Amino acid sequence: MATFDDATIGYPVCPDFGAEKRSAPKTRRTQFGDGYEQRTTFGLNQNPKQWSLTWVNLTTAHADAFEAFFDARAADSAAFDWSPPDDASTYKWVCPEWNRQLTAPGLVRIAATFRQVFEP
Repeated sequence: MATFDDATIGYPVCPDFGAEKRSAPKTRRTQFGDGYEQRTTFGLNQNPKQWSLTWVNLTTAHADAFEAFFDARAADSAAFDWSPPDDASTYKWVCPEWNRQLTAPGLVRIAATFRQVFEP
């Protein structure tokens, strides 16, 4: 399994400030006629996280390394290990989308979405 880290990419992979973590717990809700509501969690891993990450002012070579990593994961549909900025633990992730923007001559901005997955 690949790991998205400084050693694998060859450059620092810490995202810029403004990284956004989203949570969307999976729950089932039952509304009763008398106004009461019951909520239950759905599944074992019912609170996956999703991160919106941005790296700005990357050199072209640095951005190429990021994209090569994402392209390789897209080609084999494999998850990768990554430690979020607010956590020392490593979890499994997929990157369903990313984009590359040329911001100035020789400088690139990459934005990516990491979605947490649960697999052995």
